[in-house]
Amino acid sequence: MVKHRSKNAQNPTDIPLRAIQDHFQKTYQVGVTMDKVFRAKDKTKKHINGDYTKQYELLRDYVLELQATNPDTTVKIDVCSEPNPDSPTRQFRRIYVCFGPLKKGFKACLKDLLGFDGAFMKGPFPGQVLSTVGLDSNNGIYPLAYGIVESENTESWKWFLDNLGDDLDLGRNSNFTFISDRQKGLHTAIEQLFPNAEHRYCIRHIQDNMRKRWRQTEYRDHLWRCALATTIPEFEHLMKEFSQYDKEACEWLKQIPLKHWSRSNFSVFNGKIEKGRDKPVIGCLEYIRKIRLYKIQNRMGQSNILQSLNPNK
Repeated sequence: MVKHRSKNAQNPTDIPLRAIQDHFQKTYQVGVTMDKVFRAKDKTKKHINGDYTKQYELLRDYVLELQATNPDTTVKIDVCSEPNPDSPTRQFRRIYVCFGPLKKGFKACLKDLLGFDGAFMKGPFPGQVLSTVGLDSNNGIYPLAYGIVESENTESWKWFLDNLGDDLDLGRNSNFTFISDRQKGLHTAIEQLFPNAEHRYCIRHIQDNMRKRWRQTEYRDHLWRCALATTIPEFEHLMKEFSQYDKEACEWLKQIPLKHWSRSNFSVFNGKIEKGRDKPVIGCLEYIRKIRLYKIQNRMGQSNILQSLNPNK
């Protein structure tokens, strides 16, 4: 009889080295050095997640399979030449993925708001995971596109936004509103590609930055009252109250352009992938794919459709 692994069972790769060492000592009365434990755990991670280097060799096959099983899906790979000009191989630099059904759903919904985020890869190879979401008809998060790039800068964001614009039919005159956590290079990329678009900053991100210097809850309360004010007079009154409470903190906040965070100055109004960022490139892409489709499944309440896509399995 096969015993199924418990849903809440711990992933072997998440077990601390000291806990593994203690387990062998208590269970088998065997002393194992920390070096051996480290090497054994490293082999286990490669067996479960795949080899970081070899997965780049399999990336094109993965892309072909992804497109064959998901009609109208866009996948773009950007590569660069090896330092040795005689080398027949090229180095991976970026990948972009946008599923066909998600493109159609976004266009049908016609919500002119997009959110962007970026996060570090945790494996041995440097990189950033970029992603974008929209809003569905119930104002819920609607996953759209994601990718892996060499670093978070203007050029990588322009490449990502170029592909996204092609998929969503966004032209230079599009007046979408973009929301982000002030990612490096994103604001410049948006200004260059979509000059008519509006760019908003996530208030929670501003709050986190403020908390590094001013930790009391009063600062957070002042920030949110100012950000949520709906009229200019109300905003100016609340900013004056903030300045009276702490002039330095208020001046720090004023350094961020009002059009990016203050609702009264608007002309119009990424933690789920944490466990995927330390996986090899294909494992990371698959984890993001499953997370996004599983989120849609939960939003729609169709628990029997995408059970195989559960990222916790």
